[in-house]
Amino acid sequence: MEVEATEIPGVLHVQPRVFGDARGFFLETYQAERYREAGITPAFVQDNLSRSAPGILRGLHLQHPLAQDKLVYVLEGAVYDVAVDVRVGSPTFGQHVGRTLTAELKNQLLVPKGFAHGFCVVSDGPATFAYKCSESYAPQHELSVRWDDPALGIAWPLASAPTLSAKDAAAPRLSEIDEARLPRYAP
Repeated sequence: MEVEATEIPGVLHVQPRVFGDARGFFLETYQAERYREAGITPAFVQDNLSRSAPGILRGLHLQHPLAQDKLVYVLEGAVYDVAVDVRVGSPTFGQHVGRTLTAELKNQLLVPKGFAHGFCVVSDGPATFAYKCSESYAPQHELSVRWDDPALGIAWPLASAPTLSAKDAAAPRLSEIDEARLPRYAP
């Protein structure tokens, strides 16, 4: 397994080891000891799966309190995945990391607590997206940040306007969210 540190400390790009031959392939999408040795230490408690058509954008979402670390990957298709640092006081507050995750590459992104997360489908067909969470879903603590907030400068690789949920379309810009509702940076 190869683990790449990204532009923002804590956000990791993971390339699991894939064993393949004429019959197909095998890989471990997660193995606690091996991932812990690579610096990925969250104890995951929930797995989620979503399927989205081309042009769908989901996010940017986070949960606070009861923040979640997320280990995300794609089982079918391809997505452009984004993690935005929304930790008040962080030296990288408002900055983001974006990576293309594909079923073909089988790559993963670790999105730490304190980051808003979102993705858009960039494949010609649907994308099946899987992720592990370190905390159970708590809708009363969910926050959304506007996907096209100009202050974030995310260059979503879409040919046209994305299809959004009503919640995502109505999400506020990061600067419009009361700082008391956002997570704090703890070095």
